Amino acid sequence: MSRIRSWTDSPSKPTYRPPAGAVDTHCHVFGPQAGFPFSVKAKYLPQDAGPDMLFALRDHLGFSRNVVVQASCHGTDNRAILNAIAKSEGRARGVAVVDPSISNPELDALHAGGIRGVRFNFLRRLVDDAPKDKFLEVARRIERLGWHVVIYFEADLLDELTPFMEAIPTDIVIDHMGRPDVSTGPDGPEMLAFRNFLRAHPNVWTKVSCAERLSAQGAPFDDFVESVAPLVEEFQDRVLWGTDWPHPNMQDAIPDDGALVDLIPRLARSKELQTKLLISNPMRLYWPEEWEEEQQ
Repeated sequence: MSRIRSWTDSPSKPTYRPPAGAVDTHCHVFGPQAGFPFSVKAKYLPQDAGPDMLFALRDHLGFSRNVVVQASCHGTDNRAILNAIAKSEGRARGVAVVDPSISNPELDALHAGGIRGVRFNFLRRLVDDAPKDKFLEVARRIERLGWHVVIYFEADLLDELTPFMEAIPTDIVIDHMGRPDVSTGPDGPEMLAFRNFLRAHPNVWTKVSCAERLSAQGAPFDDFVESVAPLVEEFQDRVLWGTDWPHPNMQDAIPDDGALVDLIPRLARSKELQTKLLISNPMRLYWPEEWEEEQQ
């Protein structure tokens, strides 16, 4: 399997300037392979995209913090994201992927390393097995740590996964809104179904990210903005945003990170909404101790 690159070496400088303290809540690191080998089950083999590159991009785009999400190419070996968090000087937290047999002391060690959530991936092209019963057991075991569950799925699985999600005792974050069809507008069937799901489940948050994956039109992603901005307005206390750098499997249509950042004021159309999307919501979820102290 040849190694692929799915990110640009020269992202534009965004016109939009994120507010001080802004958090990129969805990004990844790949390796470096010499220290953190990829899983033998990996469906893709990326070039190295380590923490130094991630933090340089963070500064270039104007963000202050990152939430590093375990990429499927690393399987359940979370050492690469723990390494990134350790090098961040307190400016990164993480979401792990764990083997269901993980012990409580191992979970405690992940917590000490900055992990604040666990991810369940239901994308068939990325994972071979997604056992709901074992995932639910993990979700119950992480509740004591104050973690949340991140779930990645495609829109056609929403109904099937709803009973499973309703059994999860923690907050839930849905990656990229469950990948709905945004081409039919905010009241299109998949967007409407997802918004109805959020209305019915107040413990569910979502990331309003990945215009580059979901837009049928491509840049400047007008269909994505038209469909997603109303969701941001309605669920403003439960939305997050992230770059998805280094854009796994996007090697044939590499996005410009600066252009993605410039979508933010089109999705969150007031400074108040932008502050919630980029600061208060992610801080409540990933740095709750700092957030609570600031509110006192």
